[in-house]
Order: sequence, then C-alpha cells, then structure tokens
Amino acid sequence: MPDVTETKTEAAVDAAAAPAAADGKGKTQDKPRSLWGDAWFDLRHRPMFWVSSILLLALLIVAAFPGLFTGADPKDGDLTNHFLTKPELGHFFQPDWFGYDGQGRSIYARVIYGTRASIMVGVGVTAAVTLVGGLLGMLAGYFGGWLDSIISRVTDIFFGIPFLLGAMVVLNSFTDRKVYVVILALAFLGWTSICRVMRASVITAKQADYVTAARALGAGTPRILFRHVLPNALAPTIVVATIALGGYISAEATLSFLGLGLAEPTISWGIDIAQGSQDIRDNPHALLFPAGMLSLTVFAFIMLGDAVRDALDPKLR
Repeated sequence: MPDVTETKTEAAVDAAAAPAAADGKGKTQDKPRSLWGDAWFDLRHRPMFWVSSILLLALLIVAAFPGLFTGADPKDGDLTNHFLTKPELGHFFQPDWFGYDGQGRSIYARVIYGTRASIMVGVGVTAAVTLVGGLLGMLAGYFGGWLDSIISRVTDIFFGIPFLLGAMVVLNSFTDRKVYVVILALAFLGWTSICRVMRASVITAKQADYVTAARALGAGTPRILFRHVLPNALAPTIVVATIALGGYISAEATLSFLGLGLAEPTISWGIDIAQGSQDIRDNPHALLFPAGMLSLTVFAFIMLGDAVRDALDPKLR
C-alpha cells in the first residue's frame, strides 16, 4: 500500500507550489518570480553579463574547433620563419599574424590551440570542486554534530596548505603531467572554499520556515535536502565557482610557467609565456599575445561571476 504520510506531503507541497487561484473572470494571476527567475531577469539587463558571455562563448568555440580559425600546425617549427620578425598585424587569421616564436612556430596558431587546454582545466577543476565541496558542505551544514566536526577539521587542514605550493608538490610527483593530472591536482586542493560556502548556506536554509513545514509534514531527509535546501543554498556556491574558474585557469598557467604544470607536447598559454619570457627584450610579442589571451579569459570569467553575484544577491540590487 502507498505511504499515506508521503502522499499527504507531496500533495501539500504541490498545493503550495501551485499557481495562484483564478480570479472571478477566469484569468489566473501572474505567478511571482522565483530567485532564479529574478536573477535571469536582472542578468538580461546587465551589459557586463552579455559582454562576458559573448567573450566566453567565442572562447568555447575556439577551444572546441580550433581548426576553424587557423590552418597552421602549432607544433610545426620552421627556422626560416625568423622569430625576430615583427608580427604582420594586417594579415588577419594568417600564421604570421602574431609573428613566430624562437622555434619558428606560429604564435597565432599556438594561442588558438592553447585555448583548449586552459578551458578544459578551468571547467574541469570547477566542476570537480563544486561537486566534492558542495556535497561535503551540504552534509556538514545539514546534519551538523560529529559529521560537521570531522568535515570542518579536514577542511581546515586543507586550508592550511598554500594552494600553489601544494599543487607544485603534488604535480612534481608525476612524470607525465597531462590535462587530467593537472585537473585532479588542483581539485584536490581547491574544494575547501566551496565546502565552506555551501555549509554556511545550508545552515541558513535549513532554519527557514518552509524546511520546518516540510519536516513537520513528514518529508524525508533526501526530499528536504534536494527539493528545499539545495535549490535555496546553491546561489552563493555558483557565484564563488564562477569567479574561481578564472583563478584556476590562471593557476594552471602559473604552474606551466614554472615547469610544473602542463608539459610539451601539450599546447598551453603558460608554456608559451614561459618560453616567450626568455626572449622578452628581442621578441616581446611571443610573450604578450599568449599573456593577453590568458588575461582576457580570466577577465571574462571574473566579469561573469560579478554579474551573477549582483543578480543573485538581493542586497546588491
């Protein structure tokens, strides 16, 4: 037989979520927008959101289909292409548009193909830390007690490890540092901020009246967590994750610059910045173009994170 308590709970919740009753003329009243509806309405009127979204969409297309933007091989070095030759800024989308590096490789082609590794690392690390940190923070904030104490102490231990220094130590133990290795190393140390933000949000959300009402009506723990607590505690986590994504891309470039991140034959902006810095006096464009692309990408993610934060925080409206 069906569970009567669960049936009543679902009926009560569905009734509370139903649209407003029809008026005397048979027309339904407009439903009030939810937090996410208000956020989307606010985002659509923010130029910063559209500028950052267009930039990131372009970067994602470049990362997914680099062959559409250049026919040059980024690994093909031809020493007849002298690296001291100035870039041909009028040769749009041509191999010599940004000039050549010390090995005669097209800087433009390497900038285009380097987008994929940086975007993959940033998105991969953000997804991993959001999943792990969000789950641990939700469990610690909702259940409290000894589980909260254990998770909080483990979080404090990881917080005490300097992020870049810890990543250098972890990556130094690998001889073959591919994209997935860098993602795992950065995610291993980067989940703590998301965990703390989610924990604080869940502690606030679980004290709300709608959670108390759902519990009184007999709703189970999974239903309360995923139907009531999580949707209302997710906004701060999304903001932190969006802003942190640019930081993870920057961290990957820093580690690659130091020789402890991605390594050849992987194409990365950090690797090109490290190589270009050796000839910065004679060949500054070998450094400036990959560094400029990196800065533009990080800036776009930070702009998007700021726009999302302003839209999701009612105090900033």
